[in-house]
Amino acid sequence: MGLGALDLDDWIQIDGNYRAEIDERLRLLAQRHGDVFEALPGSEAIGAELLALLAAHLPRRFPDRFAREGDVLIDRIDGRRHDLAAPGLHSLDRAGRLVQEDLCLMAPPAAGEPYVLVAASLCFPSRWRLADKIGRPLRAIHGPTPFFNEKLLAPVERFFANLAVERPMLRTNWSIHDDPALFQPQGHGDRPVDPPITVDDVGVRLFLRSERQTLRRLPATGAVLFTIRTYQCPIAEVAADSARAGTLAAAVAAFPPETLAYKGLTQHKAALLAYLARMAAA
Repeated sequence: MGLGALDLDDWIQIDGNYRAEIDERLRLLAQRHGDVFEALPGSEAIGAELLALLAAHLPRRFPDRFAREGDVLIDRIDGRRHDLAAPGLHSLDRAGRLVQEDLCLMAPPAAGEPYVLVAASLCFPSRWRLADKIGRPLRAIHGPTPFFNEKLLAPVERFFANLAVERPMLRTNWSIHDDPALFQPQGHGDRPVDPPITVDDVGVRLFLRSERQTLRRLPATGAVLFTIRTYQCPIAEVAADSARAGTLAAAVAAFPPETLAYKGLTQHKAALLAYLARMAAA
């Protein structure tokens, strides 16, 4: 699973893309709300706990950006005022408008049962649809991932069951896409690209998409919060460093056919590896 310890001071990250990404989240929530937010009945208490944690964390960790006045969280830079107690929004929906991270809440329907996705604010999915995952357990959520159920399901379920409040965790994930959009709900797998990507343009037409993922147990409800912060850049930016080009080439070359197909890289593999080899040798 590639897990490491998370310092809660670094739970949420804010960078120079904050305003643009929040604007995009607000646009999606206004225009495609059903595609980017879902919550099962009974999840409000979990969402409220998360919102309270977030509203306390942001002004403490980012005092130049956020201030708190009672139930109002103020963005000092953009001037936005977020009424945390206003009726009409699920608390998780409100939380998802404050940060660049996607926020997913997992909880078991009953003690001893598998964890299911009970609510999510997911504006920047990486080739999956929230409607396909809400209310489903880990086995079904990751069912399309090659080898997950055979090799990873059992340890992941143990991890969720044993995650301690005082030991939040961090992991990273990455993929390569032919689209720089942050909102990518279409499914995994190869799809036609016209014109085909070649060794001469692969550096600007493929993008490394990385996810910084955190997992923490919420102390009051016992639910698990899974955050996903998405970063991306053109492959050319990665390959400008010859060592990184070589490392990425080795990783792509090692993918079995099932993983290549799942990641949509079968048709791009030859051009990508040729380009990375050239950059690694530069």
